Amino acid sequence: MLLGMSQERLGEAIGLTFQQIQKYERGTNRVSASRLYDLSQALQTDMNYFFDAMPEEIAASSVTSRSGAQSAAVVQPEQDPISKRETLELVRVYYRIKRPDLRRRLFEMTKAMAAIKESQQSERLD
Repeated sequence: MLLGMSQERLGEAIGLTFQQIQKYERGTNRVSASRLYDLSQALQTDMNYFFDAMPEEIAASSVTSRSGAQSAAVVQPEQDPISKRETLELVRVYYRIKRPDLRRRLFEMTKAMAAIKESQQSERLD
């Protein structure tokens, strides 16, 4: 969705029908590791992108977490806000605003809202 790619086009890119893509999206069919790799290549992203929004309770139920095993390959990267889906969607929608003056106002309003939140938090700490 963020790339503006249809299910049909994504399916064509990895040799599937759009119905098969829908089944993956809905969770009807499981996604194998090799298919996940194919999807990441077609979407021009890292495979980790698909796990960014994984709830903690699901991550905690993984075999590695249950066994207490730690591996460098399994260490979770910090959640960089820039790599989150929400951020990407926000940026994409922001640039669909055609009038630069409106975009600038929205930008300034967002900065002001963040500053208010930060000042409220610092007041609580005092």
